[in-house]
Amino acid sequence: MASNPAPVCDNALLGSLTREAFAALEPLIEYVEMPLKKVFSKGSKTIKHVFFPCSGMFSLIRTMEDGSTIEVGLIGKEGFVGVPLLLGASASPLDALVQGAGKAISMSAATFLKVVDGNRSFRNRLLLYAQCLHIQVSQTAVCNARHTVPQRLARWILETHDRMGQPELSLSHEFLSYMLGVRRAGITVALQQFTAKGLVTTGRSKVTVRSRTGVEKAACECYRTVQRETRRLIA
Repeated sequence: MASNPAPVCDNALLGSLTREAFAALEPLIEYVEMPLKKVFSKGSKTIKHVFFPCSGMFSLIRTMEDGSTIEVGLIGKEGFVGVPLLLGASASPLDALVQGAGKAISMSAATFLKVVDGNRSFRNRLLLYAQCLHIQVSQTAVCNARHTVPQRLARWILETHDRMGQPELSLSHEFLSYMLGVRRAGITVALQQFTAKGLVTTGRSKVTVRSRTGVEKAACECYRTVQRETRRLIA
């Protein structure tokens, strides 16, 4: 991390730039709103912009041929949307959907590539984040295959809580079923279990965390694995 961080939003990656480096970049960026459910990057389309969340979060969504969807990753202020560009690709099969409303800093793909080509330390930090995202996506695949719906739901609530920074999360049962790739009835039963234990309360399209410690105990090892690796790589 730079000793003289730029006075920007809370995005950890942009915060690693010096004031001078960010000042040179500022005329080329745009501060944008992230409305809930808006798709900022469409799967299989050429990536024209990258987005560094300052608040809120994106879900990386895979849509299958039959129209079903499942979430494979989450991106908040620890990262950025547009990792394929960093790795030399121009597109991805994944949608980047706003799951938590907030704000982001946007820059064109051309500007982004120019910046990373001219700033080796920044590029290296972005590459470390790309590895963190790879670990998260890989661990999510393991989690979906091996763990119960309550365990997966607890992991997902924790990951969302980390990025949103508030106990009240705007989440409907139907939306959670899409994100986890399970039937809505399974989400309802798991949330009822959590509510009975005092871990969360639920309202109209909302889930409020009441016991963070309790939700952590209910989660599988996947949450801890991703957190440990993220701290190791980019803390």
